[in-house]
Amino acid sequence: MRIFRYSFQVLGGVMGAALPLTLALAQSSPPPGTNPPPGATVPAAKPDPVVARVNGRDEHLSDLENLAQNLPEQLRNMPPNMLYPILIDQIIDRDLLVQQARKENLQNDAAVKREMEDAADMALQNALITRAVAPHVTEQALQAAYQKEIAGKPGEEEVHARHILVATEAEADKIIKELQGGADFAALAKKDSTDPAGANGGDLGWFKKGDMLPEFSDAAFALKPGEFTTKPVHTRYGWHVIQVIERRTAPPQTFAEARDQLRQQAIQDAVQKEIEVARKGAKIERFNIDGSPVRPTDQAEPPASPGDTAK
Repeated sequence: MRIFRYSFQVLGGVMGAALPLTLALAQSSPPPGTNPPPGATVPAAKPDPVVARVNGRDEHLSDLENLAQNLPEQLRNMPPNMLYPILIDQIIDRDLLVQQARKENLQNDAAVKREMEDAADMALQNALITRAVAPHVTEQALQAAYQKEIAGKPGEEEVHARHILVATEAEADKIIKELQGGADFAALAKKDSTDPAGANGGDLGWFKKGDMLPEFSDAAFALKPGEFTTKPVHTRYGWHVIQVIERRTAPPQTFAEARDQLRQQAIQDAVQKEIEVARKGAKIERFNIDGSPVRPTDQAEPPASPGDTAK
């Protein structure tokens, strides 16, 4: 159990870097015997040469690059001269299977058509998002965001605290009375706490106010070093007794420390802005799960399933 709140990444992979296969393969050594004789004029390399032809369908180097992005990481890290034959075989096999499927008119199957439409929609969505996000995640843009939002501003206050977690308020009251009678907090945490941190005397280390559940943070940040809560603190995990050990003002994050957070926030902001633009002037109609029109008296949420737990 953890009482820290986690921020969930949104749109992971949308902005993944493309494998630079075109450059790597173009710069790899040519096969033995293909080097031009000394003094010969070397023609300019084509930017996207044909690397395979299957029943008249051309496959280009850029097609291999796209295919490489979906390979397992261990394969993508292979040397280009080893990766190239694997990709060629895969793209040839794919073309042969697609061509056979078209011969059998599978593209007209209703389920297949639906999947093809969904894939096209996803590609368009990702293309729009990538275009919208790209200007905001350059090093220059992230540095500018760092200077605006973090650099030069005072660091956040932090506390170093420990806690004892128990199932009932009565148990927490009993622990508070023991502490008021001189009992050692760490010893009680090891003996009574149901949280894994209890094995370490309940020590939670340093944390900022936004790192914890609000009710826990409010209680902890109201304490001075050495003080503990004289009333049990309730969260969804149970009942806590909290003691603050130290307080400090943390230094501002460096750019390296803040970079990932700034990048994720930039992606989220850009995507949200694109959604807002798309919604302007759009005609949106909502229907119930049975297809009937939504009425003002209908609940916003669908009815709970038998497996749902009451909150």
